[in-house]
Amino acid sequence: MNMQVTNVIAPTLPRTLAEVGINTVMMRDIFLKTMFRMNLDRATELSRALCLPVPIVQELIDLARSQRLVEATGTLHANSGNEMGFQLTDTGKARALDALGQSEYYGAMPVPLEVYREQVKKQSIRNIQMTRQQLIGAMGHLILPEALLDHLGPAVSAGRSVLMYGPPGNGKSSIANGIRDALGDKIYVPRAVEYAGQVITVYDPIVHSAAEEQQEDQTVLRRAANRFDSRYVLCDRPTVITGGELSLDMLDLTFNPTARTYTASLQMKATGGVFIIDDLGRQQEPPQKIVNRWIVPLEEHRDILALQSGEKFEVPFDTLVIFSTNFHPNEIFDKAALRRIFFKIKIDGPDQEMYLKIFAMVAKKKKVPLDEASLVHLLKDKYPTIDNIYANYQPVFLIDQIVAICNFEGIPNQMTPELIDRAWANMFVREERIVH
Repeated sequence: MNMQVTNVIAPTLPRTLAEVGINTVMMRDIFLKTMFRMNLDRATELSRALCLPVPIVQELIDLARSQRLVEATGTLHANSGNEMGFQLTDTGKARALDALGQSEYYGAMPVPLEVYREQVKKQSIRNIQMTRQQLIGAMGHLILPEALLDHLGPAVSAGRSVLMYGPPGNGKSSIANGIRDALGDKIYVPRAVEYAGQVITVYDPIVHSAAEEQQEDQTVLRRAANRFDSRYVLCDRPTVITGGELSLDMLDLTFNPTARTYTASLQMKATGGVFIIDDLGRQQEPPQKIVNRWIVPLEEHRDILALQSGEKFEVPFDTLVIFSTNFHPNEIFDKAALRRIFFKIKIDGPDQEMYLKIFAMVAKKKKVPLDEASLVHLLKDKYPTIDNIYANYQPVFLIDQIVAICNFEGIPNQMTPELIDRAWANMFVREERIVH
């Protein structure tokens, strides 16, 4: 895996308890809950669990000892550099249970929202300068008109919103994924963020693809000063893809009433990366309503979220939003909404020449020899039945069908007019009335 981090300044490692930036009582309680839930008794173990340097954990231990919440066991762990063991006192256990009653969150110490805001600025998606080579490299498997890259490049480099529209089956989703792949570098994603004493978990292994971390052992703990703040995870720029299942409540914080913690909204998880709304117009909510929800974030680069109490607060909105739809924009948006989407790019079907190029490329890749009579039959007899409307998905579909038929019949891969007919029959469902 490429571990290069381009132009992104790593979050600084805190050196003291004060630099962690969170209320001391909250830090102490997370420390006690972590000791209790994970049954940890050494500073180095707690350092890994809390994602804090050992000296800061030692400060927490000293604080808890002064309040008679933690005591030394008097045991030195020989296999851990003669490290002193600690345990919760009865008072400490009672405090840990009381704290767990207020919030089940334990483990990695959260990052204060203000500190997170600064990190988002340092690694903003708007700092990326996309080159034509990067885009071509990420989309080399797609045959795209040159003019399309002329529009896509500036759209991605601006880190603003993009609307791709056009008939289905022409690669809007593949292009959106190609944009994601072209970004290429890595950013730091907080495991959790703290606001007003509430913990919001952000890092999500389903959305965030973590770079390979080197497991820290005791011999390298002293080198920790040169590392980044491990309350963050080094990840590829994230991508969130939603389709017809998207509902407006997915764009809000999720509160878990059992654990009494929050999970970041989808767009907050996508910070520093790409948010793709595929198949716009297929959701239960009307497209206009979905776009209205994005107006403030898209224009002001900030989003407004709410806690259970109703208190609203701002989080950074630093995301390239890609809307993709099979509808014409004028059918689903008013002019005000369209004005707020920065780039509008039509993704059309190929002409006959481009179609044949794609067909030949797919046939070569799937090891199906081209046959002139079959191609003439396809273009002269088949396509006129659908008004010669070509789509980018059709060559892949037809050739996959031909390969499947050849496999079934036990014959080598080949192309004949008869095989074209059989493959074509599966591409469209004949209009007919089914009697029940």
